[in-house]
Amino acid sequence: MFELKIDNAKYWRDCVESIVNLVDEGSFNITKEGISLKAMDPSSISMVAFNMPAKAFSKYSVDKNTSIGLNIENLSKILSRTRDDEALVIRDVDNKVLLEFIGPGSRRRYKLQMIDVKKNVEKEPSVVFDAHVEMVGEPLKDMIKDANLISSYIAFKASKDQFAISARGDSGELEELHEREGSFMKKVEATKNADATFNLEFLENMVKACPIGTHISIDLKTNEPLKMTYKIGEAEIAYFLAPYMEE
Repeated sequence: MFELKIDNAKYWRDCVESIVNLVDEGSFNITKEGISLKAMDPSSISMVAFNMPAKAFSKYSVDKNTSIGLNIENLSKILSRTRDDEALVIRDVDNKVLLEFIGPGSRRRYKLQMIDVKKNVEKEPSVVFDAHVEMVGEPLKDMIKDANLISSYIAFKASKDQFAISARGDSGELEELHEREGSFMKKVEATKNADATFNLEFLENMVKACPIGTHISIDLKTNEPLKMTYKIGEAEIAYFLAPYMEE
């Protein structure tokens, strides 16, 4: 049995949005420490790892560790109906998950059927990264949009002094450089240069839920999966994306 309460229901909506952008189903692991989820997207190109500590909830009562499989897309649709000034209570009832929205003088209840998740993911990819970049989220979103104008792929390049992106398509080429001390950059570190190319559609979905003003971290190794992380309040979201390799 568990009962969780979030004073601002829109916060949980935003957290779930960071998951549903890539995956349509997954298992939430609920422990005394908090909620976590690891899931692959249907194509197995990307992975999401979500962690939200117990302290992010105004009430967090968990009798024992449990795992609940849910259709994330259906959950997101319900949460999209969140209204201003609503709190949210989440609890298990008869193999269903009850979502109770509590507003000023009002209550709404939804019940979602638990499901058996087809792909359970236990571990994150094991990569020893060579470069670490931290930057403001909005400029990275703009870089991805710029690259989308001419290509379906984007190359990330990191050295000890700068972070660069490039894209090529039939209509032209794009190159953008950011020095380590630039206004957008918080940190650029590299034990060796790292260079890899990634699918722009997946990257666009990964950065979509990043809150305004939040920093995004990117870890790179040449032609290896990328790791991208950022925070949504107390929660942390991490994405892994396999590189694009030309045949």
